[in-house]
Amino acid sequence: MSPDNPDPERHADISDDRPAPPPPSAAPPPNESTPPAGSAVPPSAPNESTASGSADPSAPSEFAGPPFGSVPDDSSAVTAYPIGVEPAFDEPRRPLRTVATVLGVTLALAVLGAPLGLLWAAFAPDTPVLKTAEGAIYAETQPEQPIAADGWFSLLGLAFGVLAALALWFLLRRRRGPVGLLGAVLGTLAAAPVAWQVGRRIGLATFDRLLATAPAGQAFTKPADLRAGGIDWLGHVLPVPHGNLLLPAFGAAVTYTLLAGWSRWPSLRPEPDPATFSWVSAGTPAPTTAPEPPAPGAAEPPRG
Repeated sequence: MSPDNPDPERHADISDDRPAPPPPSAAPPPNESTPPAGSAVPPSAPNESTASGSADPSAPSEFAGPPFGSVPDDSSAVTAYPIGVEPAFDEPRRPLRTVATVLGVTLALAVLGAPLGLLWAAFAPDTPVLKTAEGAIYAETQPEQPIAADGWFSLLGLAFGVLAALALWFLLRRRRGPVGLLGAVLGTLAAAPVAWQVGRRIGLATFDRLLATAPAGQAFTKPADLRAGGIDWLGHVLPVPHGNLLLPAFGAAVTYTLLAGWSRWPSLRPEPDPATFSWVSAGTPAPTTAPEPPAPGAAEPPRG
């Protein structure tokens, strides 16, 4: 006998106050918030949890932009660089065009050697000589005119090489690099002998005539000529310049190399500035005004 069961022969009955579990096959009770099939779903009111900032991060938001790393649609054209700027693409190699460019530059600079020779003849002084029975001798013991002629040719030739390199750098922008450097060096090497021969022949016919017909003791002048430079023939076939004749090529090579070293473009050709690129889809116009701030009760965009 116990307080819970005063009758020892009567077992404690199980309380039937607990509700019996629903059978497995029983359908759940209909929810009043679930509309019947085929009816329109009314818009739901904002949830209090959403307004309080505990919105689901995976839910779409009106403030969320396109996913990170997404690729724009192919149907809309994408403008990768501003209008009027043409990107520099590497051109296909054309050996014949490269050879033609080098030969053309060499020929053009060689022709310009003639005006250089005329300029040298105008600046270089003539050397006074005396006619003797053995030929012409210097009128002075140590004349300075031959040294001045070498100095003028050196200065003019060096300036010619610098100007030639600058002209090729700015005129042949698509050929900057080894092609432009080779054309500048070969062209100035060809221009130097042309300038020398043109300059030294100014007045040479008069000097030869006086040398042949002038009596002994007559004074006249000899046109300018080089003593610190000339041409040696390799195997009587290939001319090899030396001395002052190498200064135009030296000036062109140094100037062109410095321009290439100071260039801010790796390809040595003008390229569009990456800061001016605009990867904005042409089919999607940019907003003209700033977006309006969200309403006080609107949901915040997901964070994190």
